[in-house]
Amino acid sequence: MNITSTTALTGVQAASLRMESAAHNIANAHTPNFQRQVVTMQTQESAGVLTTIGKAEEIGAALAADLVEQMDAAAAYRANLRMIQADQQTTGSLLDLKA
Repeated sequence: MNITSTTALTGVQAASLRMESAAHNIANAHTPNFQRQVVTMQTQESAGVLTTIGKAEEIGAALAADLVEQMDAAAAYRANLRMIQADQQTTGSLLDLKA
């Protein structure tokens, strides 16, 4: 796997984690003293993104923020999958030229 696909794959994994975290927050919105999960992303030197889950400082739900997070994560997921697909098509075209 090349650097483009590796980077896009970590983006897919980050988007999945963001989606899962937002879903967890929404599912637990009415739990007493619930502390929301927060996903932090950091670029890696080699390629891609490193994600970690932490707890929000404040207690309580933020449904609007979690719904927006789900929409944003879904768009990021699709974009990264498209990048993997484009990379595979490019690699296939290059191999066809070599053959």
